[in-house]
Amino acid sequence: MYASDSYRSLQKQATRFETPDYHLKQMIKNPERLGEFSLGLPGFFFDFSRQRLDKTVKNILCDLAEERGAKQMFARMAAGEKVNTTENRAALHTACRSFSDPDLIPAEPKIIQQMQKVSRAMRSFCSDIREGSITNTHGQAFTDAVVVGIGGSYLGCECVYNALKAAHTPKIRLHFLSNVDIDNFGEVITRIDPETCLWIVVSKSYTTTETMANLAQVWAFLERHSLLPKHHLVTITAKGSPGDDPSNPVLASFHMFDYIGGRYSVSSAVGGVPLSLAFGPDLFDRFLKGCSIMDSHTLHAPPGENIPLMAALISIWNIQILGYTAQAIIPYSCALSKLAPHVQQLYMESLGKGVDKSGTPLPRPAGSIVFGEPGTNAQHSFFQLAHQGPAFPVEFIGVLCPGYKGRQVTAKGVYNHQELWANLIAQTLALAEGLDHEVPARAFGGNRPSSLLVIDDLSPESIGMLVSFYEARTVFEGFILGINPFDQFGVELGKVLASGIRKKMADQNSNLDHDLTHVDPTAAFYIRSLSAGKMG
Repeated sequence: MYASDSYRSLQKQATRFETPDYHLKQMIKNPERLGEFSLGLPGFFFDFSRQRLDKTVKNILCDLAEERGAKQMFARMAAGEKVNTTENRAALHTACRSFSDPDLIPAEPKIIQQMQKVSRAMRSFCSDIREGSITNTHGQAFTDAVVVGIGGSYLGCECVYNALKAAHTPKIRLHFLSNVDIDNFGEVITRIDPETCLWIVVSKSYTTTETMANLAQVWAFLERHSLLPKHHLVTITAKGSPGDDPSNPVLASFHMFDYIGGRYSVSSAVGGVPLSLAFGPDLFDRFLKGCSIMDSHTLHAPPGENIPLMAALISIWNIQILGYTAQAIIPYSCALSKLAPHVQQLYMESLGKGVDKSGTPLPRPAGSIVFGEPGTNAQHSFFQLAHQGPAFPVEFIGVLCPGYKGRQVTAKGVYNHQELWANLIAQTLALAEGLDHEVPARAFGGNRPSSLLVIDDLSPESIGMLVSFYEARTVFEGFILGINPFDQFGVELGKVLASGIRKKMADQNSNLDHDLTHVDPTAAFYIRSLSAGKMG
């Protein structure tokens, strides 16, 4: 990318945006700006009129997408080519929800057959649980399920579950055991009845250290309550993994595939089993339909009209050209409270790379820091810095119709949902315009970029479009930058070092006088402190 004509043109254009005429408060005065700098689908609207760009920059960004073959790469990905080059794998999360667009169906028929087989088994099992055909050993219906997994094995599912339960009451309540911290386990078991709870273990290899440590706690918990795994344990794992071993029977087992990475897996069995248990297979199909709508738009819309591609190009402009190092995800919806953590992992694990696909160091780091909190809470948390500290782009998300359908009363003449939107609209204006004031502490420079994504409601279709949008935006950014958005070797280093420390801790557990002289002095200090239960 960095050697392309478009990239060099963007660098030249950037100097204009440091002049007063290109301050956002001047640019947004144009009454035509919203129409020129927004894109939409039925039920999904992307407003980037408060980004620091103009038509010239927008056109050059589209040229960059063409030069880099971004859409062609997306098509190759959807067809099943091995776009994950470092691991020699395809990346086929879009195939999980391909309903009617033949261009989203992989070229290899076996892949669709595998997915359909898992989908049929998943639908049958979840329906039987919800209808009471499968019960516990005492004939009682299941009321809760705990998802045991970490990273992509739970983040997407938790995000979608929280979004959907605002407008749809789950028949089976979901809980998430992700952290190896024993207090996570301790908190989860206070909220369940052991006899009417399912445990869903999500791990492709079934060797992930944190997940296996939590599984050991689950096994001991079941044993304490005289419950058998074959009546209470469900596994979602790779075919032939230790979690797919017939000699260790479980209630049900569903397969994951190498060609779907964890952070892209919510539309596979990873999200499908828990979400279908909670809300029913039909509602999960509606979520997949929403994903498919955005997938099809992403595949076919030209660069200037392509919502995820334009969002990716704006991100590249902000990070690589304008030099922003962070971006915030601020949904003005409590139901979307887990969106920022999901996007954080999706984006930072995919794009936090220092080399391109050939192993050549990048002239600028790819990706940026992603963080977020729902509004209006965020306004009373870190928006002081957002307005007067180091600038960072903000992506706001608005929901036109809330999930709550009960009676609302007015305060100051407006309903709660209107008050929420008043704050949302005001923040986009305040960041762009700023405020002149004779008291320096009360002055705001403005010129801080933001976008606004709007969905109609918290329906499964709307949430599906939102999830697919962030997936497509992420892979587009990776394709344009020339990096692999599907591997995550940076996750492994800490795990390798932890294994050696874990061995020393195990030795210490069996022999309190175990020699720690050959251990890093700081590590040895904490190992001894942990063993003693106090510092020093």
